[in-house]
Amino acid sequence: MSVISKIKVVSRTLLFVICLCLFNKLNVLAENNQKRELLSHGLINRIIVSGDTIKMPFFDENFKVTISTFDDIEIDFYPEEINLVRQQRFLLEGVDKDWSKWTLKNSIRYADLDDGEYTFRIESDLAQESIIIEVQSPYNRYILSSLILLMVVIIGFVILKYGVIKSINNKVNNWHQDSIAPILKKYLQSDEANDEENIKLTHKAAVKYEKATVLFADIQGFTKIVEHLNPETLIDELDRFFIHFDEVAEKYKIEKIKTIGDAYMCAGGLPEKNGTNPIEVVLAAIEMQRYMQTTNHSLLRDGHDFWELRIGIHTGSVISGIIGRKKLSFDIWGDTVNIASRMESSGVAGKINVSGITYQLIKDFFVCEYRGKMPIKYKGETDMYFVKGIAPQLSTDGEGVYPNEDFFTKLQWIRYNDLEEVVLGQLKNELSTSLKYHNIKHTLDVCTQVEVIGRSEGLKIKELLLVKTAALFHDTGYMISSLKHEVQSVRIAKEILPHFNYNKSEIEAINQLIMATESNSEPKMLMEMIIKDADLDYLGRPDFIALSDKLWEEICHTQGKISQKEWNKKQYDFLSQHVYYTKTAKELRQVNKEIQMKKIKELLK
Repeated sequence: MSVISKIKVVSRTLLFVICLCLFNKLNVLAENNQKRELLSHGLINRIIVSGDTIKMPFFDENFKVTISTFDDIEIDFYPEEINLVRQQRFLLEGVDKDWSKWTLKNSIRYADLDDGEYTFRIESDLAQESIIIEVQSPYNRYILSSLILLMVVIIGFVILKYGVIKSINNKVNNWHQDSIAPILKKYLQSDEANDEENIKLTHKAAVKYEKATVLFADIQGFTKIVEHLNPETLIDELDRFFIHFDEVAEKYKIEKIKTIGDAYMCAGGLPEKNGTNPIEVVLAAIEMQRYMQTTNHSLLRDGHDFWELRIGIHTGSVISGIIGRKKLSFDIWGDTVNIASRMESSGVAGKINVSGITYQLIKDFFVCEYRGKMPIKYKGETDMYFVKGIAPQLSTDGEGVYPNEDFFTKLQWIRYNDLEEVVLGQLKNELSTSLKYHNIKHTLDVCTQVEVIGRSEGLKIKELLLVKTAALFHDTGYMISSLKHEVQSVRIAKEILPHFNYNKSEIEAINQLIMATESNSEPKMLMEMIIKDADLDYLGRPDFIALSDKLWEEICHTQGKISQKEWNKKQYDFLSQHVYYTKTAKELRQVNKEIQMKKIKELLK
């Protein structure tokens, strides 16, 4: 090879080396430029908070992003077009326990972060970067938790209350189904019915009432008053009077019939039949007259016209019913209505005029003045009396104006007769025929005996009423069950007694007396001793053996068979341990009880 050829080969080789070096130099410069671009841009490209993007235009060690506890945060790493570095690791201080593994992932997401400040760190082989994430609750957590707790308590209370009410209603419904619903349905009207429904239920057909008391009230000299009184004042005055009369009638459970001009008509003893209606109607009449007298005193003092009232009352049978087709109205008819109207027209202003029949029914409660006879068409003559006031011994301070406690106790004895009719009627219908001993006869015997022992032991009239009422109810529980029948009797008494004007304290006393008749109870007070002795009065009666056999027959049917010899042994043991508590019972029955023990002992041989 010539020298020239060798020089060409060497020069070409040097040129290739120089070009290769220049190419490598350019590659290194490009790589450094990419690194500088990445470092200037930062490892974190963008942050996305609940869908909203926050750009990261440059690297900043102090960069802070604030989010809500309800936000989620996504952190994207360097752009995908920069492919120089593929792996990185990251750490969220306070959440992650350690650095993550080296990964090619280019994003990480966090959610449900608690309040506080966190530092997110990321590193690659080229660089490290960190940002601060501040999490803030949009609400005060303590307030929010308190509100939530309060709502939970309220909801719980509502659910509990609804459950309790539902439970009570279920018990009440079951109670009415298994016990005294027939009594209430047959004899008592529902207090929950409104007036219109009450009329439909109680007056839908013509009904005859053997004992009702009708009251007529009429304003004396009304025609003269109308002549010089303007219409508005006239209507206002009449309205004021009649509204008060309505209140009085409602107070004494008297039925308002109608008003015609200046006349007011009402009647007691319907639609609920009762024996107290003559007394209650007269009480209402006294209140009406007292109101008119008070009003007149004020009118006279102010120089105005005064109004005087005539009242007439009569007691007898009436027929009631609904009349009319479009405009219905309740009314009553009969001679009683006509005679009551005659009592009013024959009366005197400011007075209460009653018929002789009404007088006979009220004379033990009121002071009355005889005023002669009045002819009645087709009826002959009837006596008339003015009611002067309440009997002094039955009125407050003896003044005859307001009734006292003795008055209402005496009135309650009449209501007791109505109550007795209701209870005995239901016992007759509801008691099982298998009850050979605990039947109506036994109830009547106990009622009679508590009155005998009670009067002998010196009970007050109010105490005697309570113990006799307890005797009436003490075995009503047998209509439901023979087991724990005293408890059922108390339930029945609580339902019925309010309808006969027994107050809460009286009902509680009666229920206590009923429970005193339990076989294992020990009486602590005189009334309890009386009802206890009356309930076991048969132990010292001449017919003890016959009654004992009836009780044995009843027990065999309700509790299971027992031989008569076993029964006589039980009776003898019971008689040996039994004691009468009251002096009266001991005097009446103790000797006979000892005789019965000897008879039982003979039967055991």
